[in-house]
Parts: sequence; structure tokens; C-alpha cells
Amino acid sequence: MARSDPRNSTQYWWDRHLTGLSLLNADFTTHEYPLHTHEALVIAVTEQGGSIVRSRGKIEEATPATLFVFNPGEPHAGRMGWSERWKYRSMYLAKPALEAVAHDLGLEEVPYFTRNILADRDLIDAFLAMHLAIEQGRDVFQEREMLVASFGRLFRRHGSGGVRIEPAPRDRALLDRVTERMHAEYASELRLEDMAADVGLTTFQLIGLFKRTVGLTPHAYLTQVRLGMACRHLRHARPPADVAADVGFYDQSALTNHFKRCYGITPLQFARASMA
Repeated sequence: MARSDPRNSTQYWWDRHLTGLSLLNADFTTHEYPLHTHEALVIAVTEQGGSIVRSRGKIEEATPATLFVFNPGEPHAGRMGWSERWKYRSMYLAKPALEAVAHDLGLEEVPYFTRNILADRDLIDAFLAMHLAIEQGRDVFQEREMLVASFGRLFRRHGSGGVRIEPAPRDRALLDRVTERMHAEYASELRLEDMAADVGLTTFQLIGLFKRTVGLTPHAYLTQVRLGMACRHLRHARPPADVAADVGFYDQSALTNHFKRCYGITPLQFARASMA
């Protein structure tokens, strides 16, 4: 039997802006999946322990050093094996979510994966971070950016036929239009896909344009804009909680975390120093 943990096999649905994506956070001490299929594309990351997986007539091992990918409709089975504990996170992308991701990447169709186990540390870390961010649900902009960037790398590196994802155009004017909107609407609930569409780019192209021209992701750039405006408010002795809401952060905790990471002090410490 599975552990009597209330989080076992609990699915967290995220459909605020991507219908068809579900998350699973599983923690087992004993469990076995019979041979089964999903209509969705499945991505799984092992956090602790591992499992023995059977697919395509092969028996392979899932560990924290591997990323598992199953195509829609692909039969597979899994069991605990040697591990005393099997803790993993997985994502299920049904057709609507797959179509949305393909659109963001500028692809006509999602590639097929010829392997189920991928030893790719960079992608493992990216999917784990993305899963945690989506589960927390604190920053829709960042979640979408992480999802598009992660799937872009997955499809390009491991999709069948060496999937070609067009790079962003080298056009400073496009970047200026997007950053101008960020500076004008930083307090709004901006969406990555909307800003990309405004300048005729796919979401993935917009991320690439930012990385190449300013060395930051769109989310990181927007965070800097918001922090700059937060500093202006804090210099006028406004409460950090009010400042966080006014400049577009989820809450005071989000403002404090970003502030400390960038400046090494809390917003309150900054405010006090400004008044000294």
C-alpha cells in the first residue's frame, strides 16, 4: 500500500492560463503501477529514492539523476524496487496544454520521444524548479516562462528529428517595445505570452531575445523594474506590504525575498537607511 500521507497521489490542477496541465506530487514507501497509459505527455522527476520502470520491452531505473518522459498513449509500468521510499513529481500535459506549449515554441506539432530515460542534469533541475513554482502559484509570469523555456530545451535536445525551434530575431526595436510596456505596466498582471504576441514573436523567441540582448530572462528583467519602483516608494516611508501590492509582487514575502537576493537587505532596512 502507499503511505498514508494526505499528499500521496494528490493531483494539483493548474489551469489559470494553461488548461490541460496537471501536477502530481507523490511520496510512497511501497507502491506498484501496473502496465497503463496516459492520454497526456508525462514528465517525471525523482526527488528521493527511485523505481524500476518497464516500457518498450525494457526495464530501466528512475533515480534523481534521470528525467522520465512518456509519449501520450505509451504503455509503461513502475514499482518501488530497491528503494525504501519513492518520492517524485510529475507533470501531465493533455492535448490543450500540448497545443499551447507548441504554439509558444512556434512548432506545428509536439515531437515524439524515442527514449524514456534522459540523463540531463540541467533539464532535471529545470523541471523540478518549474513544478515547485507552479505548485506554489505565486507568480504566473515566472511559471509560464519556466514552462516554455524548459519544454523548449527538452524538445530541442531530445525530441525526434532534432526539432527546430526558430531563434528570436536580432531586433532591438522589438525589445524596446516590450521593455517600454514593462516599465509602463509593471504593477499589472502581465502575461509573457501576451507581450510576445504584441511584437509578433513566440513566447520562446521572446525569452531568447531577452537572454541574448540584456542577459536576463523577461521575468528577471520585470523583477528588476518592480524592485526599482519599490525603492522609490520605500524612500517615502510607505509600508512594505503596501509597496509590494503597488509594484506587482504577489505579497510582502515575495518583495522581501527578491529584495534581499538583489540588494542584500530587507525592504524595511532599506527604508530605514533612506530616512537616516
